[in-house]
Amino acid sequence: MLAEPASAAPAVDVVIRGGTIYTGADAAPFAGDVEIGGDRIVYAGPSRHTAAAQVIDARGQVVAPGFIDAHTHPSTYIRSHDPVARLNLPWLAQGVSTIVTGVDGDGTPDVATDAHALATSGIGTNLVPFVGFGAIRARVLGQDARAPTAPELAHERALAAKAMCEGAYGLSTGLFYAPQSFARTDEVIAVAREAGSRGGLYDTHQRDESDYTIGLIASTQEAIEIGRQARMPVHFAHLKALGVDLQGQAPRLIATIEAARAAGQQVTADQYPWLASGSSVDAALVPRWASDGGYVKLVARLDALPTLARIKQEMAENLRRRGGAESILLTSEGQPWTGRTLGQMARQWQLTPVDAAIRILRVANSHGTGPAGVSIASFNMADRDVDLLMKQPWVVTSSDGSDGHPRQYATFPRKYQVYVRERKIISLRDFIHRSTGATADIYRLEGRGYLRPGYFADVVVFDPVGYAPRADYLHPRVPSVGVKALFVNGRLALSNGATTGSAAGRVLLRSRVPGCPVPGHVVRSGPRPARNIPA
Repeated sequence: MLAEPASAAPAVDVVIRGGTIYTGADAAPFAGDVEIGGDRIVYAGPSRHTAAAQVIDARGQVVAPGFIDAHTHPSTYIRSHDPVARLNLPWLAQGVSTIVTGVDGDGTPDVATDAHALATSGIGTNLVPFVGFGAIRARVLGQDARAPTAPELAHERALAAKAMCEGAYGLSTGLFYAPQSFARTDEVIAVAREAGSRGGLYDTHQRDESDYTIGLIASTQEAIEIGRQARMPVHFAHLKALGVDLQGQAPRLIATIEAARAAGQQVTADQYPWLASGSSVDAALVPRWASDGGYVKLVARLDALPTLARIKQEMAENLRRRGGAESILLTSEGQPWTGRTLGQMARQWQLTPVDAAIRILRVANSHGTGPAGVSIASFNMADRDVDLLMKQPWVVTSSDGSDGHPRQYATFPRKYQVYVRERKIISLRDFIHRSTGATADIYRLEGRGYLRPGYFADVVVFDPVGYAPRADYLHPRVPSVGVKALFVNGRLALSNGATTGSAAGRVLLRSRVPGCPVPGHVVRSGPRPARNIPA
């Protein structure tokens, strides 16, 4: 039995007894107990035989803070009409208690309204929301490839300020994606200043992780400059060197970031432990100019022979830089191409790979699904780059978990099994620290990320042998195994790999936001009032 009844009058609600404890700090583990009272950690240290209402026998297990996923796409689950789906099992089964949302520029400016709706519906994990530059720009400019007028820029800035005052943790961008890609650097800086002046973080899927436009190094320098001028920390989402032309460029990428850090700038990154990125056919292959005005206008350009010829020429080059048609796995569910490569579909249809991609785009348009109907896993990274980036002390763990890619279900156990146990790229101590405390420090999460008295009781207990991924590229929606217990805000959310039905998650909104007339609040699921404590 995982849980044992206590034999004496309980002094605390839960004792996790006899485990190997990693506190989330960059420190050696120790054997001992973690005690939980209400939604807080009461004690973490050597065993002292405290009576409890529930005792978790953690002998032979690893005990750590609940993992924090620095970059996620969980809308299928947390916004589902199904209360079971909203428990967010893909993340719970990995031992993840907190996820960062609103990334890649997608976060709504209506932070307070969204937080209330999510908390009221009941969610299984904590959420850390960002406001998205893409959502802001789309609200003001639509999908158009143009600069904002002065009034429009003022509107964009006002939306960013509003979202920050409602508790967003910063501004996210996805400058690789249209229509965000249409924005010049000065527009991004102007909007970012509103977040920076209110203590926010600049979190970016940078303009170019490859050599599509300005190139990886110039793009990295652009993001650093945005942070410098906006006077805010910079955080690179899913840091990588993408594509056959960029493989082996991790040392230059690291040197660029290290130079900014040496100059006193706060620059960090997250990374997922996979060689395939997740994207869509249009984002990976279609040139950005063709998306001016949105998906409907893209399809219209595909129907016009002069623009079609130009699009096909540039798509062929984009396909080459990503490694060719066999490097593109089509992952959208319920489609005739699901689980097959672009090359396989091209041969089946007796088309060139580019024409096969265009056919897929047309089918998605006819079904009304747009880009969401053409997701892919793109095999474009090299082990040597992934390994070197993972070793950097300023790089933390993220899944970039999106539908159709196994990283949504299996990132943290894969990193543990492959990069800690099998290949020994990093240590278990590094894995835990940079999946918990280091991540909490980057995002300035109050009372999270460490096993310390007074901190929120987000605690994972996992089997050091059995904690493992089960999802793969052809079976991406298989939950991971090996988590014996996961507490979220002091409530048992997962027991022996099964959800308990407890929607214990909270929407964590920043409090004491500088420059705002009304401070943010912490919105939570359930009837008990939430409290915030200084980190």
